[in-house]
Amino acid sequence: MRKPRSETPPTEPSPPVSKHSFNLLAKENRGLLLDIVVFVANIFLLRLLSTYVIGLFNEADSDDHGAKLILTLGAIGMWVLPATGAILKRWHFHERLRFQHKKLAMENVAFGCLFNPIFYFCLNLVVMAAVVTGVGLALVGQKGMDNGAIFVPSIFLGLGLTIVQTYLIYRYFSPPKKPPSSAFLLSPESEFLGDACFFLNMLLYQCAWNLLTISFPRVSGVGEFFGRLFVLCFLALLIYFPPRMFYLAEDINRGRTWLMMLLANSPVIFRVLIGTNQQSGW
Repeated sequence: MRKPRSETPPTEPSPPVSKHSFNLLAKENRGLLLDIVVFVANIFLLRLLSTYVIGLFNEADSDDHGAKLILTLGAIGMWVLPATGAILKRWHFHERLRFQHKKLAMENVAFGCLFNPIFYFCLNLVVMAAVVTGVGLALVGQKGMDNGAIFVPSIFLGLGLTIVQTYLIYRYFSPPKKPPSSAFLLSPESEFLGDACFFLNMLLYQCAWNLLTISFPRVSGVGEFFGRLFVLCFLALLIYFPPRMFYLAEDINRGRTWLMMLLANSPVIFRVLIGTNQQSGW
């Protein structure tokens, strides 16, 4: 006897899964998260921090050793953090790109000039000069730094260290040929600390930018407005791009990246283009 065919009850179709769902905390969106952090910091934190740093400069001019030490540590942080972050995050970064079948945007010839290591090297020479001066004054004092036998070797040492630092930073953009020998560099904690170094380095650069723009008088006309706009574009390239380039190498082709970068710097842009009545206290 033939058994009746059992009919399976119809099932409701599953809701479509969005392949383009946006997750701000995703690893490929670290740059956008950094822009938001910078925007919030520019509104609530960096103006106060810049005022504090100006006070440190005034105290350093009065030969306050504590103020000199804090300023020197800040300069050292700007010099050490990007290279440290590049070492900690390099393996994880390229493994994710390989898994997602992505290529770096910097491989495009159109963006080659932005990622030229000569530009970053020249900027780091300025930071290294501050480090050499601060460390030298702390160790041997002004008389020692005036001595050519100490000053000249320290300059060449700083130059050599900057070359090594620039190499470590730009090695970040080239895929490693083999896994790192250190087990820590393979761990998730390594990537997290690398991102922390990049974020902290950006905040230090933003503090320096706020120092440069903390007091601008009200703009007097159209000519001055566009003059400030030119200066602003130069400062943005000089100060915002270097600490952002670790993430910009991946998301530079996204339209929202440029919008978020503009949003992040909008408080500084307003102060430069419009001006305020606040006095800097330098």
